[in-house]
Amino acid sequence: MAKFETRRPVKHSPQQMFDLVADIERYPEFVPLCDSLTVRSRKERDGKQLLVSEMTVGYKAIRETFTTQVLLNDAEKAIDVKYIDGPFRYLDNRWRFEPTDDGGCIVHFFIDYEFKNRILGALMGSMFDRAFRMFTEAFEARADKIYATA
Repeated sequence: MAKFETRRPVKHSPQQMFDLVADIERYPEFVPLCDSLTVRSRKERDGKQLLVSEMTVGYKAIRETFTTQVLLNDAEKAIDVKYIDGPFRYLDNRWRFEPTDDGGCIVHFFIDYEFKNRILGALMGSMFDRAFRMFTEAFEARADKIYATA
């Protein structure tokens, strides 16, 4: 079982950061370890979007694909990711974007996961841990690049 949580102030608005994290199909362009990501379905429900996505992550010769349900709640600036299938026993991931007085926001990132297979967990666990610690930095760098003129 591995958990990581961080709260990071950024100069971009909650809407900008929500939009950036919600654009999951772009993850292979900048997210550490993400080789590919495909949205399998997309539904609108109660003003929220519900996506089912398949992500392939890799490190050296190891590749694993897993399926998640992603709930995009624009009104609350919240993104919740629930695990459906793949190499994990479970995976719970949450993003929150809280406004700050200067027009920026606090990015709150939480992930809790455990691999089904102990050997795979031993091989990929420390590398996943490092990658998840770099996630918020990767999203902030991407926001700096995309919203440079904003």
